Amino acid sequence: MKKLAHALILTGLLGVPTLAAAAEDGGPHSLSANVGFTSNYLFRGISQTGGDPAIQGGLDYAHSSGFYLGTWGSNVGWIEDYQLYDSGNLELDLYGGFRGNIGASDFTFDVGAIQYFYPGERAGAVDADTTELYAALGWKWLSLKYSYAVSDEVFGFADADGSNYLDVSVNVPLGETGLTAGAHWGTFNFENNGAQDYDDWKVSLAYDMGRLGDVASGVTVGVMYTDTDADSAVWTDANGEFLGKDTTTVWISKTF
Repeated sequence: MKKLAHALILTGLLGVPTLAAAAEDGGPHSLSANVGFTSNYLFRGISQTGGDPAIQGGLDYAHSSGFYLGTWGSNVGWIEDYQLYDSGNLELDLYGGFRGNIGASDFTFDVGAIQYFYPGERAGAVDADTTELYAALGWKWLSLKYSYAVSDEVFGFADADGSNYLDVSVNVPLGETGLTAGAHWGTFNFENNGAQDYDDWKVSLAYDMGRLGDVASGVTVGVMYTDTDADSAVWTDANGEFLGKDTTTVWISKTF
């Protein structure tokens, strides 16, 4: 888990940490980093911390060809509280792929793979580590992303390879105000674990603090409201916390 230097990384409506497209000096290579804080770490509408705050951060490499690699981490609570690991409170993601514009159009693409690691002592619990392939298509403020699990276990559910998540998001700048309004809908389908299937949705508002001066450059603050139709009978942890309940979350991020 990365230490909090300023605040939470804005993970973006697609759920993958953003990358720098090119180096400031015009070279083909670039590195970027992010740190931050959120009042409740939500992934696909489900709380990963049981409603508690999270400190997060990542490091990304990008090449002008469109190739990228990155890593991102956060504290989590569900490994012990929901998955019943003997110990474990960390998520570490490794991902890579290609992305760019489609010709000279406003359309963009992003294809790649991501590995979610949840280190810890799991005794008889199902392994939470998950591997997904993803493909995304974007147009200006609209994006569509499809993620497909290729690992046998998917976020702690056994025999679930083939599980998939569809994400539709909009992210619209509000003129020259520095505000960005967002909306999202997603649906998660678990292979051989249909009781866990659910839809999630959110609305958000973010503000670019850099508009207030150079000292706040790279800082974004935001608020979002999320909800799901997840079944509380199967998405409640050992502490009695319903992980898919509606919630309002605030966050702040710093990118370098």
